[in-house]
Amino acid sequence: MKKADQVKIDKFLEDYKALKPARYSYADIKKITNQFQDKVGQGGYGIVYKGTLSNDVHVAVKILNNVKGNRDEFINEVQTMGRIHHINVVRLVGYCADGFRRALFYEFLPNNSLEKFISTDKEKNSLGWKKLHDIALGIAKGIEYLHLGCDQRILHFDIKPHNVLLDNKNPEDL
Repeated sequence: MKKADQVKIDKFLEDYKALKPARYSYADIKKITNQFQDKVGQGGYGIVYKGTLSNDVHVAVKILNNVKGNRDEFINEVQTMGRIHHINVVRLVGYCADGFRRALFYEFLPNNSLEKFISTDKEKNSLGWKKLHDIALGIAKGIEYLHLGCDQRILHFDIKPHNVLLDNKNPEDL
């Protein structure tokens, strides 16, 4: 009986560990991003690179700028995003706090942002009303979760097409 309890506890702890973001070194970042080969975006907080973890899981690695001024923001981001698990909110996979270097690892969504999708050739990439409705519904569900569903309520003040990431569904199947 005690052995069965221990196995159950060990399984829970292993599963729980998988839910928490992992810590990576700067050397890890260089390996994961293949020496920063594949830049996928850039924003006010830093450059984002596509990376691959050892188990062929793709991640978006955001290298943060101006770390000295963003220390509390970095801690809050890791602490808050590390606890959020919702199908319509991107998941924090890991982070780097190696000396003055800071980075955040998010799940990689291969269809880019809504902004990149809607700003290309309209004729070729027309989403249609049904697909736009599904995207809007997904955004609303994600925001509802942040505002009402998670332990610590979060207000996202920067909702715009650039920050809406499209999942791995084929855009034609959205």
